[in-house]
Amino acid sequence: MILDRLDRAERYFPLHPGFAEAFARLRGLDLATMSEGRHPLDGDRLWAIVNHTAGKGMDAVILESHRKFIDIQYIDAGVDRMGWRALADCTDVSVPYNEERDIVFFHGRPAAWFDVQPGQFAVFFPDDVHAPLAGSGPLRRAIIKVAVA
Repeated sequence: MILDRLDRAERYFPLHPGFAEAFARLRGLDLATMSEGRHPLDGDRLWAIVNHTAGKGMDAVILESHRKFIDIQYIDAGVDRMGWRALADCTDVSVPYNEERDIVFFHGRPAAWFDVQPGQFAVFFPDDVHAPLAGSGPLRRAIIKVAVA
């Protein structure tokens, strides 16, 4: 898991061959004018989900993880609280893995909580179980999905 500001994203480019393009595309998005939903960026290997939503609170969020995609969760407006837990520590599945949606849900609570401010992003790899939208108040965010392979 990574938490940093968008203006420092270059330091993470060596971690994955798709990160340079993913962050370049993220910087080119105007989230204030984009419609909510899925936006293709490079076929099935790189796409964005735009949300204009509100946080659900820490008690309402559910731990999730992905196998095929890395999440880059960027906050454009508002503050999102997110939770994290290592996949190795999540053994109680609440909703089995859905291959089409690339998501599995777990019972339990995050081991750590952190706030993601406007202009910041969090990167969640497949072994990072996460619980986004745990804050309160309105949010404008994008999730950039980067294919693992």
